[in-house]
Amino acid sequence: MHGYEMIQEIKERSGELWRPSPGSVYPTLQLLADEGLIVDEGSGSRRLYALTDEGRTVAAKIETPPWEEIARDADPRDVSLRDAVGQLMGAAMQVANAASDGQKKRAVEVLNEARRELYAILGEAPTSEDDEDSPADDED
Repeated sequence: MHGYEMIQEIKERSGELWRPSPGSVYPTLQLLADEGLIVDEGSGSRRLYALTDEGRTVAAKIETPPWEEIARDADPRDVSLRDAVGQLMGAAMQVANAASDGQKKRAVEVLNEARRELYAILGEAPTSEDDEDSPADDED
């Protein structure tokens, strides 16, 4: 696979919980190549990486793939919150790029109110009900 393909594969296999950056993947690939666990079969931007026989032996010894470990330890509420924040940021960027001055002013007011409400949530005493809600309860 190419490095980019690996990034996409890890993202998919982890249920989009782990999104490695090129800045972490390519140095890791270089380290694995230095250790003789993979070979680099390409050049330039079309570099293909493949396991060596030694790499296959090491990989076969791994009981739980790292993307499964990430997914197993993920709190669904954290995932829902992260996704909601990402969607909010996307909407805010669209407003920043396409809205009129009046719309931008209203968007700032909405975002400021949302920030205040989030801090108000933190100020509330937790209830047993909070632990019973499923992440899907709050989604649109």
